[in-house]
Amino acid sequence: VIVDMPEGTPLEETLAVLEELGDHLKTVDTVKDYQLYAGINAPINFNGLVRQYYLRKAPHMGDIQVNLVDKDQRDLQSHDIALLVRPALQKIGKQYNANVKVIEVPPGPPVMSPLVAEVYGANYEEQIKAAKKLRRVFASTPDIIDIDDTVEAEQQKMVLHIDRQKAALKQVAYGDIVNTIDSVLKGDDASFMHNENNKFATPIRLQFSESHKSDMQKILQLKVRNMAGELISLSELINIEKTIIDKTIYHKNLLPVVFVNADMAGELDSPLYGLFDMFSAIKNGAMNDTAINNGTDGNKAPEQYFINQPDTTHTTSIKWDGEWQITYETFRDMGIAYGVGMILIYLLVVAQFKSYLVPLIIMAPIPLTIIGVMPGHALFDAQFTATSMIGMIALAGIIVRNSILLVDFINHELAKGVSLVEAAINSAAVRTKPIMLTGIAAMTGAFFILDDPIFNGLAISLIFGILISTVFTLVLIPMLYFVYLRKRV
Repeated sequence: VIVDMPEGTPLEETLAVLEELGDHLKTVDTVKDYQLYAGINAPINFNGLVRQYYLRKAPHMGDIQVNLVDKDQRDLQSHDIALLVRPALQKIGKQYNANVKVIEVPPGPPVMSPLVAEVYGANYEEQIKAAKKLRRVFASTPDIIDIDDTVEAEQQKMVLHIDRQKAALKQVAYGDIVNTIDSVLKGDDASFMHNENNKFATPIRLQFSESHKSDMQKILQLKVRNMAGELISLSELINIEKTIIDKTIYHKNLLPVVFVNADMAGELDSPLYGLFDMFSAIKNGAMNDTAINNGTDGNKAPEQYFINQPDTTHTTSIKWDGEWQITYETFRDMGIAYGVGMILIYLLVVAQFKSYLVPLIIMAPIPLTIIGVMPGHALFDAQFTATSMIGMIALAGIIVRNSILLVDFINHELAKGVSLVEAAINSAAVRTKPIMLTGIAAMTGAFFILDDPIFNGLAISLIFGILISTVFTLVLIPMLYFVYLRKRV
């Protein structure tokens, strides 16, 4: 559980919020125990490595590491438990203006967040305005949760200006004023206490208490001695200028950027659905007032990019990142690997059978695996993931091997003088048993990873792909090869 209080929040207040969140976690039956970390990062894990949680070292930041009971002692998976506790925790956080996010381990692909929008613009102020509008678009989109951004809350900064002219008239040294303020805020070792039982002397430090350090009036009530031995109040020598602390400017590839992050939960759990909903909303004018009106149409929607950063940043633009980017790159690379695999298989079979058409017959059932893979995912209500694609690539090799067995059997039968019709029928009858046994063995092995949250796509592809492709291979290959050889025998 990640807790972000407004910047400038004292550590004690952050800890109080964490303790109240912990009190609710105690009431959840599936929670075994938890640890609170206020102002410091929790022990690093996979999430922390990817999302740089080791940088969370500030008084307004807090983490709660939650350990669940063993999965044998609960009916719900960790994902369902996260969905269950999130509303109550966020309700508690909202009372204290805290942003509470429930993060699952492992989070899936190594990304900053499942949904990430990078906001670019002509200047950082316009980017912040656009990010705030974009965050409202996030909040208005169904099933989008744990919304956050990198825009820091405004923190007041008080700059103390020493009136040098007054200080000179009052005969107060400039350095004495600075040292007095520095002593009460940072502390000053006035002396040391020596003890025969201690190896090192214990410093005697003078400084304000933490509660008084934030009270500027108490600081200004301090008095400093001038050269004549008189005590002069600091309020007579100092002018206070109230301003705002400069916000952190984030960069990506040397371009200033503001990030807006979120997660997706609900019936459509994939963040891509939420991304495309927001893309359409922005395109239809949900952020028109964020466009920079520098001679262009002020009602023009921001440009949106999916693959690369914008080439120019003179107007507001959005680059979508997160799981979308990983999904695109993964399936792009998997598609290329799938295509290269098909070409290599074709060339190998050409070399084996000395024909350019026979390999096409042998590879004909490969596209038919989709008939098994897609309904299988729908039956288990599972998403088609990168591991599902790996399963389809593996299926290609299994199908080609089965097809080669049938074609090779027909060729051997024809060499013995058996008729083409009888050879085609016998190939399916004789080779059914070894092909079925091999398929059942592969399907049985896949059953053991069917409940794995990451590799269940691979299991579904193998189980249903082998089931359907085996049936089609036993029927389709003898028929196609019979049609091919009928005019040649």
